[in-house]
Amino acid sequence: MKKIVLLGIAVAMLSVLIIGCAPSKPPALGTTDNPIIMSFVPSGDTQEIISGGDEIAKLLSDKTGLTIKANVATSFSAVIEAMGTGKAQIGWLNTFGYILAHEKYGVDVILVTVRFGRPYYKGQIIVRADSGIKTLKDLKGKTFCWVDPASTSGYVIPRVMFKAAGIDPDKDFKQTTEAGSHNNVVLAVYKGDCDGGATYVDARGTIEKDFPDVKDKVIAIAESPEIPNDTVSVSKSLPPEMRTKIQKALLEIASTDEGKSALKTVYEIGGLVEKNDSFYDPFRQTLDAAGVNISDLSKPK
Repeated sequence: MKKIVLLGIAVAMLSVLIIGCAPSKPPALGTTDNPIIMSFVPSGDTQEIISGGDEIAKLLSDKTGLTIKANVATSFSAVIEAMGTGKAQIGWLNTFGYILAHEKYGVDVILVTVRFGRPYYKGQIIVRADSGIKTLKDLKGKTFCWVDPASTSGYVIPRVMFKAAGIDPDKDFKQTTEAGSHNNVVLAVYKGDCDGGATYVDARGTIEKDFPDVKDKVIAIAESPEIPNDTVSVSKSLPPEMRTKIQKALLEIASTDEGKSALKTVYEIGGLVEKNDSFYDPFRQTLDAAGVNISDLSKPK
């Protein structure tokens, strides 16, 4: 009898150990223990993006019942990698960043931003008004500020513009700097740290509050062709029902006073419009004509 009792105790203890060692089911996506991560590119003032992003996340959580957390990545490419590796499910990606993310990880656009009533924008090349620089060719041998290698209007398209003007952006500048954001580029040109810089039209407004004379001291000498606006994109792994719920909720939020304020704070966004991936096909053709190979750029390094 004693042996039977001991055997029963041993079996019970073994059962407890087996149950304890069994892998537990991960918490459902969109819950407190496993929130949906919404990541923003650092294209402007980081504190403002954080403020606006947190408000959008709160409004979106309230509207959908999902737990959503916002963050601002350290670089444009960091958002792409986060979405490709499961560390972010929603990304507010710039145009070129979206093209790369779609090619590399199957990231898909659900909404496109609207500014000044249009889902398009332009890039610009800026210089100090007193610099004597009038054309792109005048920047040869000068110092130049880019935003980030994955920035559409702050790097990719300006390089195409320079090449069309007969300037090699890799060889013909005295020195180049990656400033990290559009407002940083404007500030560098304003202070004379760079002779010229590339930004979107009109990034000068991002520092106008602190430097009211920026539009007098910094001028644009060239503008790019139209570029499709930046996106709200989702990762391939986001369940379809969540994708639809988030898309619908963001469109509703964009029509409210609170939503409008948050969108303006984060990226000077005036609204959101539903678009699919084909909206970016003409831009892909522009890149292809300029010799930019997306497939090569999206390959692991």
